[in-house]
Amino acid sequence: MPAAEGGRLKRKTYERALHKLQVQLCHLQTWVRATGARIIIVFEGRDAAGKGGTIKALTERVSPRVFRVVALPAPSDREKSQLYMQRYLAHFPAAGEIVIFDRSWYNRAGVETVMGFAGEAEQRRFLELCPQVERFITGSGIQLIKFWLEVGRQEQKRRFEARISDPLRQWKLSPMDLESYRRWYDYSRARDAMLAATDTDDLPWYVVRSDDKRRARLNCIAHLLHLIPYKEMEGEPVTLPKRCKKHAYDDTLRDRRFVPERY
Repeated sequence: MPAAEGGRLKRKTYERALHKLQVQLCHLQTWVRATGARIIIVFEGRDAAGKGGTIKALTERVSPRVFRVVALPAPSDREKSQLYMQRYLAHFPAAGEIVIFDRSWYNRAGVETVMGFAGEAEQRRFLELCPQVERFITGSGIQLIKFWLEVGRQEQKRRFEARISDPLRQWKLSPMDLESYRRWYDYSRARDAMLAATDTDDLPWYVVRSDDKRRARLNCIAHLLHLIPYKEMEGEPVTLPKRCKKHAYDDTLRDRRFVPERY
């Protein structure tokens, strides 16, 4: 695929490729509905790795009733007293659904471990049990797909600096993000421990290089489509019916308060 100067993918090239992939995502959506498939997609990665943009590209042309995004906040006091996986299980897919976790139960292996919210024993127990739990999930007929987005040190620095200077992106920069930037190598160790324990032949992690966000999105979506055995399904032809004029009346909203047309 041709690149722009500096190795970045040109916008027009990206948009053409993304359109083709999004058409296939619509075919996937039809197949999921028709077959009652249940799919979970987990997105993890470093802060500023591009998870949000990838999820947006994945979901912007499909129905939120089929492609459901779950981004849970920090657990409440009640949730902290539950089984660790309990609050995630409540969001698992029913028939005909794809659930996308924007961060997931792997918080225990990442941010909770690095920031001290979970102790070493809790991390170790999670990493021991996680493959067993995930096999239980897939054994019930759910397809589980796990993506790790990996951004380099210099590119992460550039993205954080861009957030600082852009008022439209400052909301993305939390105190936790700044601390994650400081603790780069702690996160590296936590990532490597997680991959060593949970990247298995039957439940693999797929690592996406994300220094070029456009390439990352395309590569991720293309690989997702490759992993799901969907088929393009022909739908019934659709024609617009004639409008019924039996109860016709003047429906032009006379004398109502319209928004001023400033643009």
